Amino acid sequence: MFVRIVKMSFHQKHIKEFLMMFEKKKALIRASKGCQLLELYQDKKNPELFFTYSYWNTEQDLENYRNSEFFISTWQQTKLYFNGKPEAWSVDKRESLQ
Repeated sequence: MFVRIVKMSFHQKHIKEFLMMFEKKKALIRASKGCQLLELYQDKKNPELFFTYSYWNTEQDLENYRNSEFFISTWQQTKLYFNGKPEAWSVDKRESLQ
């Protein structure tokens, strides 16, 4: 299992639209084959800055999702709201204390 972290910065005027879109689509994202967890974070000091964390069983599961028509159309819509270039990382989780 690994974690995909995506950093996105949105124009202030599009944050509400993004959140409404995420609300509609989050269950479908989470239901994608191999997706074990989906989280959305918003920065406390810069409300235009968001992060998604998603946990995937395999890199192929993520690639299958990223190549799906659902992702492609969702990403096309999301890109309209950006005020900066998104960044993404795939990382291996080393520890988690709860």
